[in-house]
Amino acid sequence: MPTPNPAALEFLLTRRSGPAKTLTTPVPDRDALLPILTAAARTPDHGKLEPWRMIVLDRAALARLATQARDRAAALGYDAEQADKGASQFEQGNLAVAVIEVQKDSDKIPALEQTYSAGAVCLALLNAALAAGWGANWLTGWPSHDRGFVETGLGLAAHERVAGLIHIGTETAAPPERPRPDLDRIVTWTSA
Repeated sequence: MPTPNPAALEFLLTRRSGPAKTLTTPVPDRDALLPILTAAARTPDHGKLEPWRMIVLDRAALARLATQARDRAAALGYDAEQADKGASQFEQGNLAVAVIEVQKDSDKIPALEQTYSAGAVCLALLNAALAAGWGANWLTGWPSHDRGFVETGLGLAAHERVAGLIHIGTETAAPPERPRPDLDRIVTWTSA
């Protein structure tokens, strides 16, 4: 018979992410962030490949990335709305952790499973931050997928890509509730 953990299940059933723009200071310091990063690093990684890494971005790094996003948007010919959308998360953020997918050669573990693992790190990091009492939000946006931006701004190699930017801080308002999926519509039960 399994040993339930009702507190953990209740957390997962009620967790909510607040909009990143509502997160403010204080943010976790290194000592407070280490257990959150440790929890995220416990993600299943399909063969112990560790096909991911994390980059902690403080306020100064986020400000630099906001400027680089605006410069890159101009170089790509994006309009002001696209530039603002790409730069705003960096301009408004105080702390974020970039989860980087690091594809590794493997005869056993397909590339797609490595991608799934990196996404799982994002969710684990988000949930660990929320469980630690911080507000958190998982974002991407066009800069996360633009090779010029990620190689220059984050120093990514050709075999790396951004899985997510997890913004962490203090909530200024309770995260809004939103409609949740209808299990009758998305779950199929099968038997013999």
